[in-house]
Amino acid sequence: MIYTCTLNPAIDLYIALKEMKANAVNRTEDEDYQPNGKGVNVSIMLKKYGFTSTALGFIAGFSGSYIEQSLKDLSIQTDFISVEGITRINVFINTTEEYKLVNQGPAIEEKALHAFREKIAAIPQGDILIMSGSLPKGVPASIFSEVAAICHQNNVKFILDTSSAAVLETLQYKPYLLKPNEEEIAAFFGKTHPMSEKELIQSGEKLIEMGAEQVLISRGGEGALFITKDAVLKGNAPTGTVVNTACSGDAMLAAFLSKQLEGHSLEECLRYGIATGASTAFSKGLSDLHDIHSLIDQVHIDKI
Repeated sequence: MIYTCTLNPAIDLYIALKEMKANAVNRTEDEDYQPNGKGVNVSIMLKKYGFTSTALGFIAGFSGSYIEQSLKDLSIQTDFISVEGITRINVFINTTEEYKLVNQGPAIEEKALHAFREKIAAIPQGDILIMSGSLPKGVPASIFSEVAAICHQNNVKFILDTSSAAVLETLQYKPYLLKPNEEEIAAFFGKTHPMSEKELIQSGEKLIEMGAEQVLISRGGEGALFITKDAVLKGNAPTGTVVNTACSGDAMLAAFLSKQLEGHSLEECLRYGIATGASTAFSKGLSDLHDIHSLIDQVHIDKI
């Protein structure tokens, strides 16, 4: 069984209009509401690739209920913990530019955190846990290493995708896979400048030396890098019109893992991951995979 964990899920509201005018009523041309949060996105994309998962995390209020029901409507099992407040609603505005308005979400109390730790400890041996996204108020950054330690002790494969530098504290517990983007991996090592491909590879190899089994680095329009102790792979990004980049990394991770679980080569896993991430970037929300085969044909994998 695969479990996804989104500690701070959201409803994403996508709005399209020709232009935004200050101090005026702006009439939209299109709108769409989708359950979101990085782990939620992974669950949805796993389902599209034929894999079931259980979504974990915290939800609150009417917006939390919407997320839970939306996942159930997709036949995705949920085991959320309900807390006080309102699950956040994020707004993405597409004009000639892309604007992202991301809210904080509800505060999490210790009682709910204790219940969360118990759910993690109950995940059966040999299963997979994907922990993704940011932390809500009240949750310490140490939660990542706590969860990694529990998974390591219980022989659960732990996958982590977060911008928090606390990622480094999880490496002693040998996570199965890390999925940073370019900016995140630079921040892990205190770099403030855009990193070259060589620097990204060196940083990925450092994460491997420190304990990670696999590192998948998403690079937006530059494609992705995949690093293990035995191999470094590079894949280009296919071309298309970018509509929204918010969920691309989640789609990439879900597709990569799906193909890996099916036993495909690492090269094929990376091709599918990059193509699925691109398909999502070319869509309002998560990809429906209608263009996946044409995009896969554009992705070429090189061994470095």
